[in-house]
Amino acid sequence: MKCKKKSKVFLVPYPAQGHVTPMLKLASLLVNHGINPIVIIPNFIKIDSKDVNISIMSISDGLDQDGLTTSSGRDFFAIEKSMENYMPCQLETIIRDQEDGIVCLIVDLLASWAIEIANKCGVHVAGFWPAMLATYKLINSIPEMLHDGIISETGCPLHNDSICHSFDQPTIRLQDLPWLIGNSNARISRFKFWTRTMERTKTLKWLLINTFQDECHNNKDQNTTNFDSKILPIGPLNTHVTIKNSSFWEEDLSCMNWLDKQVVNSVLYISFGSWVSPIGEAKVNSLALALEATKRPFIWVLGPLWRQGLQKGYLERISKQGKIVSWAPQMDVLQHEGVGCYLTHCGWNSTMEAIQSKKRLMCYPVAGDQFVNCAYIVQKWRIGVMIDGFGVKDLEGGLRKVMEDDGMSERIDRLNEMTMGKVASSKAMDNLTTFLSSVRM
Repeated sequence: MKCKKKSKVFLVPYPAQGHVTPMLKLASLLVNHGINPIVIIPNFIKIDSKDVNISIMSISDGLDQDGLTTSSGRDFFAIEKSMENYMPCQLETIIRDQEDGIVCLIVDLLASWAIEIANKCGVHVAGFWPAMLATYKLINSIPEMLHDGIISETGCPLHNDSICHSFDQPTIRLQDLPWLIGNSNARISRFKFWTRTMERTKTLKWLLINTFQDECHNNKDQNTTNFDSKILPIGPLNTHVTIKNSSFWEEDLSCMNWLDKQVVNSVLYISFGSWVSPIGEAKVNSLALALEATKRPFIWVLGPLWRQGLQKGYLERISKQGKIVSWAPQMDVLQHEGVGCYLTHCGWNSTMEAIQSKKRLMCYPVAGDQFVNCAYIVQKWRIGVMIDGFGVKDLEGGLRKVMEDDGMSERIDRLNEMTMGKVASSKAMDNLTTFLSSVRM
């Protein structure tokens, strides 16, 4: 009697927009390899399988019944509690019901709880890192930083220096380490989250990274590759596949008609991703006035909640100069000839989309991996500048630097080819094929 061929791969993303989107793109690629991908998300995320042409399976996060949601939604710590206490038993039930047909699980490292469930059920599991390899290496070096007296046992920097992992790579300030977000208790909790995550990843045989093969190469010596054998760069995924209707929020398409009426390379596009709250009301107001003062046309992604803090009459005053939308079709905006510069928080997905669209960047990182991404954008790749605030001088100075750099266009073109050209894309797809061949053995 012939054994039924296994074809299902369960994908478990961390439940946030910047994590779910690349996981959906990976799932779409798997279809081309004869795989039946099923993405498992908590039921507060409303994505229809028909809209993305990928099977979606919802599980409860248990937060509504526990009263852990706030007016601003599910925060990092509520989601962490859900992932550790509510989701595991549901995933285990799903796996045990269908384990005869499962090839493997692919688990976002921020959802590392699912690694333990896969191991418990005896199912192959691969990790997925949706950001830069450099950020993974930085977080994975926590034991070395502890040993060398760079950070304390709670992750607090013990001096004010910068850190650099290898020759010819950018430096980041210790105060910008990925877990240093919020008050002291929040920082300690985030540090524990990362140490637990990295401990769980030690059991992984494969780690798929949403980055390009040459990310950490020394440009002077293209033969020095330092990828671990288990690390397989398969990105950037935005160049391999496009997923429509994967946004958690409705996109305002009216901005495209507005863009069509603007002069080529004249528009400043502003978006701080799906997580705008750390910027704060005061900075939103400061940026609003600075944008008005520049008299430059702009599109600004700003949710309704944050618009309430704008000066009375502001929206009317800038109605001819700018366009403010709750959520934008970002790739369409970035690829429009009217956009000349992108003011960004330096999220990894946004960074890769900007490089794909060949746009210059003004950087204002807020938290997490954004400072690492910014360091590469500004110091190594030199395709953008960092601004320290949202005053008129900050904004005008940043725009002048980024738009008057004659060599920037050439550097963006070279980086675009290195990350997304035919050779890079071929290497990424070869790595994905290698992984699937290995996991099916």
